[in-house]
Amino acid sequence: MDKISAIVPCYNEEQALPYLYEELVKVAQQMNGQDFEFIFVNDGSKDKTLQVIKELRKKDDRVRYVSFSRNFGKEAAIYAGLEAATGDYVAMLDADLQDPPHLLVEMYESLKTEDFDCVATRREDRKGEPIIRSFFAKQFYQLINKISDTEIVDGARDFRLMSRAMVNSILQVGEYNRFSKGIFGWVGFNTKWIAYENVERVAGETKWSFWGLFFYSLEGIIAFSTRPLAIASVFGFVFFLISLVWICMIITKTLLWGDPVPGYPSLICAIFFIGGIQLLCLGILGQYLSKTYLETKKRPIYIAKETETTA
Repeated sequence: MDKISAIVPCYNEEQALPYLYEELVKVAQQMNGQDFEFIFVNDGSKDKTLQVIKELRKKDDRVRYVSFSRNFGKEAAIYAGLEAATGDYVAMLDADLQDPPHLLVEMYESLKTEDFDCVATRREDRKGEPIIRSFFAKQFYQLINKISDTEIVDGARDFRLMSRAMVNSILQVGEYNRFSKGIFGWVGFNTKWIAYENVERVAGETKWSFWGLFFYSLEGIIAFSTRPLAIASVFGFVFFLISLVWICMIITKTLLWGDPVPGYPSLICAIFFIGGIQLLCLGILGQYLSKTYLETKKRPIYIAKETETTA
């Protein structure tokens, strides 16, 4: 008998949790030869998420939980869940049922019968998602796969089932600034991908805004590529060459034709343009420096206020 741990990061998901629990129970009944534990990670929710989890715990001892002292973010919740999991196989899925739990049956069969360490999911489409968000999401996956050595599949979800060996490898990556999609690819292991149609939330509202996703994508780029630093250096070199050519042209025109140096408007445009490039390059450097600064602090990835054993 194998033990399967299902990790569910939760932030203000009091409405969705009962539906998710029912689906997880159905899956456990369908896979009645396996042992299960359901690990809910309360990421500093401001609603009754923790109370709902405790009620589920009272009627089902397979329910376990970790409750943070404040909101540390989904990446911290994923890491906490992986640390708490005791199963031979570990699954991660969202609380809103956009990750269909019934796929766990197929995922488990693939791990047992085929030579894979992980079965992951990706969306076939982005039906129901705002057009602008879908466009920028596609651009992000194209960009990061060009500038990073770690492959990140377009439409990849955090929803996956992993072997204990892969989970242990992920836990060895103890960096503070985490981007799990990249970490999953970086640690390696054989991964099978299952595609499915996008599913709407069962209840509640998404916690991800456009700008939240934008800054999260920057986290991924900075965490898994140093190419932006090289691009900043290229910018500097190119504009140095342009300035040399421009200076030579002005000197030549003045000596041969006696032209005064004209162009107040062009001068202002040049100053603003080059100044903007400089600020962009400084911003890129600052992002990497800030991440390094946070890593050197050695702060914990999360702080657990309560678990099912300490309540």
